[in-house]
Amino acid sequence: MILSVLLVSLMSCNIIEPSNNPITYGENYTAVQLSTNKAAYMPDETVEFTLSQLPVEGAMIRYRHLDQTLAEQPLTSLRWTWTTPATDYTGYLVDIYKGGSVYGSIAVDVSSTPEKFVRNGFLSSYGKLSDKEIRSVMDNLNRYHINYVQFQDWHWKHHHPLAGTVATPMDEWTDIISRVCYRSSVEGYISAAHERNMKCLFYNLIYGALDDAEEDGVSRTWYLFKDRQHTDPDFHPLGSPFKSAIYLTNPNNTAWQDYLLARNDEVYAVFDFDGWQIDQLGVRGADYDYDGNPVNVAEGFAPMINRSKEAQPTKSIVMNAVGQYGQQDAIATAPVDFLYTEVWDKPANGFQVLSDIITNNDRWSDGKKTVLAAYMDYDHGAAGRGYFNSPGVIMATAAANAWGGTMLQLGEHMLCNEYFPDNNLTMHGDLYRAMIAYYDFITAYENLLRDGGEWFGVDIHSLDGQCAFNQWPPVIGQVSAIGKAQDSRDIVQLLSYRNAVHLDWSDSKATQGEPDMLNDLLISVPVKKQPKTVYAATPDHQHGVAQTLDFNYADGAVSISVPALKYWTMIVIEY
Repeated sequence: MILSVLLVSLMSCNIIEPSNNPITYGENYTAVQLSTNKAAYMPDETVEFTLSQLPVEGAMIRYRHLDQTLAEQPLTSLRWTWTTPATDYTGYLVDIYKGGSVYGSIAVDVSSTPEKFVRNGFLSSYGKLSDKEIRSVMDNLNRYHINYVQFQDWHWKHHHPLAGTVATPMDEWTDIISRVCYRSSVEGYISAAHERNMKCLFYNLIYGALDDAEEDGVSRTWYLFKDRQHTDPDFHPLGSPFKSAIYLTNPNNTAWQDYLLARNDEVYAVFDFDGWQIDQLGVRGADYDYDGNPVNVAEGFAPMINRSKEAQPTKSIVMNAVGQYGQQDAIATAPVDFLYTEVWDKPANGFQVLSDIITNNDRWSDGKKTVLAAYMDYDHGAAGRGYFNSPGVIMATAAANAWGGTMLQLGEHMLCNEYFPDNNLTMHGDLYRAMIAYYDFITAYENLLRDGGEWFGVDIHSLDGQCAFNQWPPVIGQVSAIGKAQDSRDIVQLLSYRNAVHLDWSDSKATQGEPDMLNDLLISVPVKKQPKTVYAATPDHQHGVAQTLDFNYADGAVSISVPALKYWTMIVIEY
């Protein structure tokens, strides 16, 4: 990145004086709320910032890339604009500060396409919605910088997703659980997403058919069977109020492929979707085709993905690898935008389940990014309504992000199980604020977290006895360290499991303990040679703003004082 180019672009900032919106200064609070008009931006595009209130007189706006301050200007209005730099695929942090106090921050992602730094969200309900209701949901997703939105359970039938025909699409229809969906709501969400520079993916199984599928032209010879005599079709049972069980067709069958791809073309002809979010049901045991031949179901995944891409080359494709089924040999090398894994492994290897999936996916796909559909507080949510256990959710989010992945978590509500409309669990205020901070952090520092590098073990030593360190995987009561070499820097991730009561990444029963905040943590970090600079940043302190650290170099290590560590702190050593 050429710093001089960034500096020139960053000076292109304009104040917008709000009309009928007097400027006032807040009292007795420590943070302000910032928002932008889009989830991501093209190079040389205008960002519109909005601030909830001015914190103090004399506050400044600061534009930063990593630890570098690129430009500053006085904060005199609740609204202003900034023209993004010309450099593509770069994250920035914009913060409001005065002296040593930071009052708020927000990330800006400058990326011409979203797959390099994917942040995946979802929608799951399409009742009769007003424009205001749609804008509210999408503004919330926009605040998390979500750049892919999957439309779960939007369709009419799995084998016939479009309700009606291209010439006469239905204005309303019922989904799999007999909820009424409205075309105006689906279209409204798509339009609102595109205004915010988000891609919209429609959800559907690769091999699903309802009990009336033969009436719609699906041949029984295309199905999967549990016996060789084609008398026992493979199906996923669903009781009332679901309108049908889901019967499995053979994804290897070219006639079925032809049929479903034609139905997808109908969807694209009516709705301005940007792609297909393909689902599956994982390992099914022995399956046979109509003629009694054994079927390797996963072998049909890549051909269907390839044919879908050939039929609609401008459309995106993503496929769920349920428990990693089909990922290595079929999905990872197919033309998908990113890798998506629904995580079901519990917790023999604890949080290493998440890191193994992310690093395996990276290796199998030659660097495609990973999204984890990793459902938190699963048993707790199944027991009834309540709240997410904030420490468990934050701990899992920190681990996935530190390893370069992301989690599918956010839609109209936070996700708690595989039926996306289920909103049994609600975020406490502390979790809501943490999610904003974490999504800002992974966006602002995307070039460190998800822009290449080689992992290595790093041996951290405490110099003040505040805590014990170990190399990954985690140990209860300790801080786990991960190292990554990238260009002319080393990046060290510190993840705290102090006060943890277990190492189940999903915190299924919502019992995980909250780590304590450690301040001015004296540690020794091994280095390759004398560094040029060392800095630290965390989503848990100072609104994610990087802090340059004093260091002493001796005997192949630097001694530093880490300002704060709660769940996750990142240390960057520049050579």
